[in-house]
Amino acid sequence: MGDSIHDIPLPIGLPTSTAELAELVTIASQSKSPLIVAGNSTKIDWGGMVKGAKSIVSTQKLDRLIAHAVGDLTITVEAGIKLAKLQEILATAGQFLPLDPAYPNISTIGGIIATADTGSLRHRYGGVRDLLLGMSLIRADGKIAKAGGRVVKNVAGYDMMKLFTGSYGTLGILTEVTLRVYPLPTDSGTVILTGATAGLRNAAKILLASTLTPIAVDVLSTAFSQHLEISNTPSLVVKFATIPASIAQQSEQLLAIGKGLGLKGGIWQGSQAEQLWSGIQTGIWGDAPIGCKFGVRSTAAIDMIELLDRSTAKGVIHLSSGIGVCALSDASNIQSLRTHSEANGGFLSVLQAPVDVKEKIDVWGYRGNAVPLMQEIKQQFDPDDILNPGRCF
Repeated sequence: MGDSIHDIPLPIGLPTSTAELAELVTIASQSKSPLIVAGNSTKIDWGGMVKGAKSIVSTQKLDRLIAHAVGDLTITVEAGIKLAKLQEILATAGQFLPLDPAYPNISTIGGIIATADTGSLRHRYGGVRDLLLGMSLIRADGKIAKAGGRVVKNVAGYDMMKLFTGSYGTLGILTEVTLRVYPLPTDSGTVILTGATAGLRNAAKILLASTLTPIAVDVLSTAFSQHLEISNTPSLVVKFATIPASIAQQSEQLLAIGKGLGLKGGIWQGSQAEQLWSGIQTGIWGDAPIGCKFGVRSTAAIDMIELLDRSTAKGVIHLSSGIGVCALSDASNIQSLRTHSEANGGFLSVLQAPVDVKEKIDVWGYRGNAVPLMQEIKQQFDPDDILNPGRCF
């Protein structure tokens, strides 16, 4: 995990209202003094290193519930609210926000959106931007802007929800967001298939083409399967959440598919399954010096797992999207993993790594016209490079 903002030798602003935050940003803008933008600082070291910042501004005290439209399945909160607190509020109404990021107990909603950080549940519910309905933000000049639901003013010409998801605080500072929520599942079951990658590849292909309706489908590398005490082989981990009869029927159907392919199978339920999914969610980050996010075509997911195994790396791929994360003990395999990802229609970005590693590599690995396009957008939103300079490029 990144250092606490209190460990960074810079002045810290902790505004308690949007007006206070806007004033701090206005002062920074007028004096051309760059800022480090943070929430609860869980991912403050992800991505590129911020350069030239004169102070830190954190949204962690902007943590209030604004509105919860239970019948409409929406909730509006300030961006500094922790995901854990938000889930507690929603649970009282039998609802939840289907996001499963790193550091779920202490991450803020604003930080999760800024880093587009989600996990296994994206199979059923989509990514962060699919849940974001509206937002308010402070621009780099200190002005307040709004977009989407529960607002009266939009920023013309941009899909702001998509643009700000994954922008790492470089385009503006989120202050308030409206999110789509879902009924909280009351029953679930997890099927695990383990064995040779050839069998897992076929099982994954059959599963994705079937009428089965899991809410999460992940493929784990051997090292990660061992870490989670599943097996000494790669594993396919599938979660069903519906009525008990359907869970049982679908689980048995998937087990039969695995058996026909020579795979071992089992069903995990209750606290055992909860601990497993929690381990998948959090087990990569903080346990190794280097943490990467990558993407490949879903058809290449098992090939990526084989490459991770040859690197003895812990990794997980969310099968339907091809998005995954991995933990590396050193930088020696970054380039081979990136080359493979790019050859299969994807990318590899180094989010978490020691400073000396980040100074020697291309952290993001952007190709094509991505960098000029992002620089153009950055220039439009933050021409004086006030917000998190150097974080993205």
